[in-house]
Amino acid sequence: MNDKDSIGIFFYNLPVSMGEPIDYTELTRYVQSMPQVTKTWLYTDFQWNEDTIRKKVESHNLTRIIIAGALPGTVKGLFSKAMAMSGKDSQSVMLASFNQYGIWSGKDSERARALLLCAIRDIPYEIAATPDDTTVNPVTLIIGAGIAGIQAALEIAGGNNLVYLLEKTGTIGGKMATFDKTFPTLDCAACILTPKMVEVNQHPNIRLMTYCEVKEVKGEAGNFNVRILQKARKVNVTTCIGCGTCAEKCPASAPSEFDAGTTMRKAIYMPFPQAVPNKYMIDAESCIYLKTGKCKACVKACPVPDCINLDEQDKEVSLNVGNIIIATGYKTFDAMKMEQYGYGKYPNVLNALEFERLLNASGPTSGNIHFRSQDKKGNWIFTTESDKPEKLAIIHCVGSRDKNHNKHCSRVCCMYSLKFAHLILEKIPEAEVYEYFIDMRAFGKGYEEFYQRIKEEGVSIIRGKTAKVEEKNGKLLIRGEDIVNSTLIENSVDMVILSTGLEPGEDTKRIGEMLRIPSTADGWFEEANYNTNPTGTFRGGIMLAGSCQGPKDIPDSVAQGSAAAARVLQSIIRGHVSKDVSALSLHDIEKRINELSPVI
Repeated sequence: MNDKDSIGIFFYNLPVSMGEPIDYTELTRYVQSMPQVTKTWLYTDFQWNEDTIRKKVESHNLTRIIIAGALPGTVKGLFSKAMAMSGKDSQSVMLASFNQYGIWSGKDSERARALLLCAIRDIPYEIAATPDDTTVNPVTLIIGAGIAGIQAALEIAGGNNLVYLLEKTGTIGGKMATFDKTFPTLDCAACILTPKMVEVNQHPNIRLMTYCEVKEVKGEAGNFNVRILQKARKVNVTTCIGCGTCAEKCPASAPSEFDAGTTMRKAIYMPFPQAVPNKYMIDAESCIYLKTGKCKACVKACPVPDCINLDEQDKEVSLNVGNIIIATGYKTFDAMKMEQYGYGKYPNVLNALEFERLLNASGPTSGNIHFRSQDKKGNWIFTTESDKPEKLAIIHCVGSRDKNHNKHCSRVCCMYSLKFAHLILEKIPEAEVYEYFIDMRAFGKGYEEFYQRIKEEGVSIIRGKTAKVEEKNGKLLIRGEDIVNSTLIENSVDMVILSTGLEPGEDTKRIGEMLRIPSTADGWFEEANYNTNPTGTFRGGIMLAGSCQGPKDIPDSVAQGSAAAARVLQSIIRGHVSKDVSALSLHDIEKRINELSPVI
């Protein structure tokens, strides 16, 4: 930057905001107070094209252009060409990307002003917005014990540091523990995950806290005080030997959460045979004693004295930690919201997690594909007593890439759908399998090759949106389109699998408000910088890992878990952690900019 600069600022893509809208009038007033800024324009001021921009450049003799707003990089080429047409340096077009730095609403106006000031003074925002350091407590809390949380815990604990690994359910492992195979290698998911789960359980530097929830977080980077609700398992994890005698005698049943409701479990149960901790727990909502005061069949059957305490109460635990990693994962789209597909109405229309459990050797049918049927109590479950389907259809993008539900692509759906097709043919070689997709997004290493392999295996892959699934003559009739052949099609099948997309986890909003971590427009946690700091946040000492930040496959979740752990280990080794970037005032950033680039 020099004192002869003549800068034009173009505010692009105005509608982006969450809640209180961004006040572009106020931002315009702020930048026009600077002598280097010659003129500003809003996105709505004129028709944006090369010729009109060229005329603006020439009429105001602009030497530099700043495009500020949401996704300004999408139009940078337009402005660079206009500058070149004007005989100016095409490289003198800069970006001030609001969404890249978590500027989504009017509440972020001070950060927006700071970003604009950095662009005007030609100082990278990351350098100017550098908070002070503070001493760090070497203890770390990880919220969420899926594959990303597990990986982060092992990395940090491996550096001889204490880690608290917190999980809201009764076992660690997350969604990956429910999967049969991973794509594209078709490796056994449990064979990859279970050794890590065991290592976590046996590691001397990791303290497992299952069936727990974070209730409150106070303090600041390097010194957080965390209040945790430890829900009563009503089974002593120290003395329980996992024999299962209690479950054999328990008269009460409930749908199995781990099996996505495809089978029943007892009111006293172990989430799954390889659960960590490998101990039983009691579902208070299903337990007859806790509802009526009568039963205690499990207590009478248990061979270990005082192991089961039906009167145990929830308790609170307080921790003091220096860093927090959020690894709360995702939930799948509720397919009942798309009534046209008949989920919840037709028993053999399944969502993706239900089909995962049906395919899994540890699932309700030992990995064999059967129809869903009713048991004696009217519960729709899968058993090996029912028949097998002969024709199956897989419908992609259910709840993803849909303006009525989720606009984002969930990334993994195409690939797990192709995996399903392969596993169906592996288990029922004579079956007919149909894939209905919009666009095939095979984005990862080996993914395109996997797609080509599935096509060669004889799967019918049909491009086009599916309009409706209805029952006719005991079959499921699919109505849709084949855009390659420009035809409307109907197909009668026995079973339909809906490839449901990924959504932010149920606790995302609550945890975000508690930790003061913003979310994006579609609800995922907002990272500090999508390109250069995808695991960091605007709060010092708080990192993100895995699919809480956005849809990810397993390799990316593992990589991000390791990356978040590296940031934690770096702070522990230094003995210091940076304070909150979000706490920096415009005055702080102005002072830093003047130190780096004094005004002439």
